[in-house]
Amino acid sequence: MMCKLVLLFLVSLIAVSSQGAQETGPIRIISLAPSTTEILFALGLDKEIVGVSLFCNYPQGASGKDKVGTFSQPNIEKMLSLKPDMILCTGLEQAGVITKMRQLGLEVHVSDPASFGELFSSIETIGRLVDRESEASALIGKMKDGIEGVRAATAAVPFGKRPKVFVEIWHTPLMTAGKGSFIDEMIELAGGINIAHDTPRPYSRLSAEMVIRLDPDLIMLAYMNKEGSVRSVERRFGWSGISAVRDHRVYDDIDPDLYLRPGPRLVEGLKEIQKKIESIK
Repeated sequence: MMCKLVLLFLVSLIAVSSQGAQETGPIRIISLAPSTTEILFALGLDKEIVGVSLFCNYPQGASGKDKVGTFSQPNIEKMLSLKPDMILCTGLEQAGVITKMRQLGLEVHVSDPASFGELFSSIETIGRLVDRESEASALIGKMKDGIEGVRAATAAVPFGKRPKVFVEIWHTPLMTAGKGSFIDEMIELAGGINIAHDTPRPYSRLSAEMVIRLDPDLIMLAYMNKEGSVRSVERRFGWSGISAVRDHRVYDDIDPDLYLRPGPRLVEGLKEIQKKIESIK
């Protein structure tokens, strides 16, 4: 009985919050993913964003927003207190939270792109939802121009002369990105060959022995805590013969958010990857 009363109270609170938001004007948005937070800021919605996840750290304005919990475990009570008109989420990891929020009557929209094409569709959809269609169109156009600039510079490089690239997302266990991931698409656009292209899932494990056998020319480390990581990779048993290790092409100096977050800065990440690949020629 008590649970039913609590649920009725929450639903009533949501209804009152929604009505109040409609009367006062500006839409109130909560973003539970760093990628959607970056998209919203890029569309000029700083004032409309009332809450973000603890992992939303870009741009600088995101740090001043109310934090509503972690990516996968947001604080529902905190979110309700912010009286949102709309909540943006992403991915299967948030499926349980999304279901719970929708049961409470909250307006939830999911953005989970797996390619540049899908990202452009997501930006277009978000722009329509928040009445920023022209800004969304301009952002997409700018991103496409950046991508085409990279594509034009690498399109003529024959497959046989493209460097092999290994992106290490995590080290214990060894995790990487394959076909169906942004990383795979970006490596190809940047003129390289992803050694994990044929892995069975977009993100999966890859044995150390397989990396040795595939012999990448370039290794990129994508995890945040990278203190001493390059040296650690170079000292791994059997890895001294890998071309990337032998020629000192193990890099940890690209912000992984630039190629792991499906947002506007992916184009910056693409250009950084292209620079690394071009340095091998």
